[in-house]
Amino acid sequence: MPRGKHALQLIALTLGGVLALTGCASTGTDAASSGDGRLQVVASTNVYGQIAEEIGGDLVDVTSIVASAAQDPHSFEATAKDQLTVSNADLIIENGGGYDAFIEALVDSSGSEAPVITAVEFSAAWPGVDAGSGTDYVEGFNEHVWYDPTAVAALAQGIADELAALQPDDAETFEANAAAYVAQIAGLESALAEIDASHAGQKVFVTEPVPVYLVIAAGLENATPAAFSQAVEEGQDVPPATLLESLTLLRDGGIGVVITNAQTGGAETTQIVDEAQGLGIPVIAFSETLPEGQTYISWMQANIEALAAALAE
Repeated sequence: MPRGKHALQLIALTLGGVLALTGCASTGTDAASSGDGRLQVVASTNVYGQIAEEIGGDLVDVTSIVASAAQDPHSFEATAKDQLTVSNADLIIENGGGYDAFIEALVDSSGSEAPVITAVEFSAAWPGVDAGSGTDYVEGFNEHVWYDPTAVAALAQGIADELAALQPDDAETFEANAAAYVAQIAGLESALAEIDASHAGQKVFVTEPVPVYLVIAAGLENATPAAFSQAVEEGQDVPPATLLESLTLLRDGGIGVVITNAQTGGAETTQIVDEAQGLGIPVIAFSETLPEGQTYISWMQANIEALAAALAE
């Protein structure tokens, strides 16, 4: 199971311990307690926070709990101030799929009754209600759905619908913003189609499953042994036989690019990177949270351009 699932009980205990503390540093902004009359939206990470800003515009204040690359959503420990932020929310946006379990703990401990939008439920790959709640970890499901432009387009519409339900007088504005946003995502899909046209079927090695949706959308093949990427994501040692299989895969000459997670790593990842660089295989890094100064659209466009450039080397 992912790191977020391992941490759920610890998060709940941690929250209980910090409620008596004051003066805790906020991990986001204080928008949710600003009292300015706008809808208060709380997102688990700045990825979803930025998307909500685009859909809500000036009619919303958005707080992102995980707001920097220095914070790992899998192992994030929420504070009492984060709980206060959630308690004041009109709308909560989470990733789900066991990725940001701290949000579930915050909702429970704060007693919030705000509607919760769960991003994984907008993915065509989501197994559905038979798999359990959208907040639950599901074996074999890749929860990193923000790397799937199609899922994000559906999510944007879902956010618009929920905001409209909360503030019907502004429904037309939310709908127009969502339509404009979906049009921008169509531009990302066009750029991915260009990669598909030039490099369809090219094999890619990912040290973690974070960018796999984008890889597939570009018409590429994820050739990574599942045991490798799963072990790295869970913070475990890669089995020696799997590491040997992975290194052999690189040496066989069929891998066009290696993609790493800019926010995590380990000894086995370093070995893969060193081997790839020694063989002349391009290595690029994608992150899990939004880089400073970027929008979701500009960030994904930069990732797509980096992928295209690496494959063209």
